[in-house]
Amino acid sequence: MSLITAENVRKDYQAGEVSIAALKGISFEIEPASFVSFVGPSGSGKTTLLNLIGCLDRPTGGKLTVADTDTAVLDRKQSAAFRGTNIGFIFQDFNLLPVLTVFENIEYPLLMVRNTPAEERKKRVNALLQAVGMIEQKDKYPDQISGGQKQRVAVARALVTNPKLVLADEPTANLDHTTAYMVIDLMKKMRDEFRTTFIFSTHDQKIVGEAEIIYSLEDGELKDRQAKGGKNNG
Repeated sequence: MSLITAENVRKDYQAGEVSIAALKGISFEIEPASFVSFVGPSGSGKTTLLNLIGCLDRPTGGKLTVADTDTAVLDRKQSAAFRGTNIGFIFQDFNLLPVLTVFENIEYPLLMVRNTPAEERKKRVNALLQAVGMIEQKDKYPDQISGGQKQRVAVARALVTNPKLVLADEPTANLDHTTAYMVIDLMKKMRDEFRTTFIFSTHDQKIVGEAEIIYSLEDGELKDRQAKGGKNNG
């Protein structure tokens, strides 16, 4: 059973009287526990596609199903609830809250989305801090840790709600070569441990080289699909 199914998905934007086609009818399937990269130059449609999968926007046409849900039927409130239950996000600039500690940044989605009891929050956050190797920094603030450590915190925060899917938009763009590989290895480890699907929008060859499935986008069209290790999902 596919986690994500796109059938002839289109996305148009209006610029005055001109309609711009950001996605031109793309189709694909992604299975649970996949490690997938969408690659392509700027303007190819990568970020638009991630926004659609993440229910931050709606398709203009076609059908996009995520976790057995037709995303087009969700209103704004339903989309927010769906994201809180099913999707985690990782950003290239980390998006950590500077006034919160490492522990509090990871805990934040459980307070905002789930209203999880305090004891369960503590247990889950500490488990993820151990998993990403940040337990000793849990009381530090974002400006007291390195870029690589910030992205480790961002990975833990994305996973704290036990999502089926994590979307990462250029997650290694602000990291040096060595740190980027460490973060990629961490995300693979988290995928294996939690069976979470990771989907990347990137032109970073480090991620492209580590992805198990690579979709190439160009001018809003899906040009190519490569799978490594014999894994085939669409």
